[in-house]
Amino acid sequence: MGKRVLIIGAGGVGNVVVRKCASVPEVFSEIMLASRTKSKCDAIAADIKNMKIQTAALDADNVPEIVALINEFKPDLVMNIALPYQDLTIMDACLETGVHYLDTANYEPKDEAKFEYSWQWAYQERFKEKGIMALLGCGFDPGQSQIYVAHAAKHHFDEIHYLDIVDCNAGDHGQAFATNFNPEINIREITQDGKYWENGEWKIIPAMSIHKPIEYPNIGPKESYLLYHEELESLVKNFPTIKRARFWMTFGAQYLKHLEVMQNIGITSIKPILFQGREIIPIEFLKALLPEPGSLGENYSGETSIGCQIKGIKDGKDKTYFIWNNCKHQDAYNDAKAQGVSYTTGVPAMLGAKLMLEGIWMKPGVYNTEEMDPDPFMSQIGGYGLPWHEEINPVLPHEY
Repeated sequence: MGKRVLIIGAGGVGNVVVRKCASVPEVFSEIMLASRTKSKCDAIAADIKNMKIQTAALDADNVPEIVALINEFKPDLVMNIALPYQDLTIMDACLETGVHYLDTANYEPKDEAKFEYSWQWAYQERFKEKGIMALLGCGFDPGQSQIYVAHAAKHHFDEIHYLDIVDCNAGDHGQAFATNFNPEINIREITQDGKYWENGEWKIIPAMSIHKPIEYPNIGPKESYLLYHEELESLVKNFPTIKRARFWMTFGAQYLKHLEVMQNIGITSIKPILFQGREIIPIEFLKALLPEPGSLGENYSGETSIGCQIKGIKDGKDKTYFIWNNCKHQDAYNDAKAQGVSYTTGVPAMLGAKLMLEGIWMKPGVYNTEEMDPDPFMSQIGGYGLPWHEEINPVLPHEY
């Protein structure tokens, strides 16, 4: 029997999520898409031919407003594809109404670029008592990257010791400077200090100060930068044998040059300034100048490659393992009118929601994706557009 889902957020990822949910009507029988800008929801809904998508205007910073919409539509699950600043207001509304919750990125306060799960993990007992579930960070990274680690732990290792999550976008969108997801979140993420886990503690480094070429399947070597990413926090908690965990992402020289100039003139700042008698936040102004990430898909060429390089022990012997997905931007556009970065985030969100609604991934409380059984996800994700590949005992960098 089909279920009702409320999807909050109509940007690049929200577009993918609603299209992929609509492609599985036997599970998602009724869909409502809500956003601050209702016209964005209406445009997506009008383009989906196989199902009538309901739309609504919603301020996701306003708990009573979210509660009212939930009470009106009565969804079985709320999918938060809005901004990370809004995670807690939407979780509060789900708690008040007794509805399951899923998101794709962890909470961060608006006035500080600080990524941490503590705020959301603090909801564990309240969600349990209410008998509802929250699935955190069910995009690709975070999300599918952690499911890859859970798959490796279940099928390939007795102990995981070293983990590198490697994320490459080798696409070309033809713009001088653009971000592949929300510019504000993207720029905050890469301009904060880098951080990685080693020997039981977090090591802090200046932003983008450690980098090296990494070989990506079907792409070749690309300069990759060590930065902090939220899934590291939950992975080292849930797999305590990990001695070192790092996250690497590629950036082109042109992107970094633009970013450096913007940082130097202060337009990436999140601190309010006074401009012509009113307060503005520079990075929000910058966001208004940049291309909408959802608009980049049509002319995007190339592909993404995201994977996990893992070393550990199996049956008393050293073992290495590499698992990854490559996604062509053009394939993503043909399937969901999106570029590959939005697509790789939106597809796992749909499948996570499907598994929750089917009762396969369902237990009251607050969980990260690696705490779920990886097998049902891994057996289905390829059929929805993100096939995975693995290599047993590949040669990994000598530093292992």
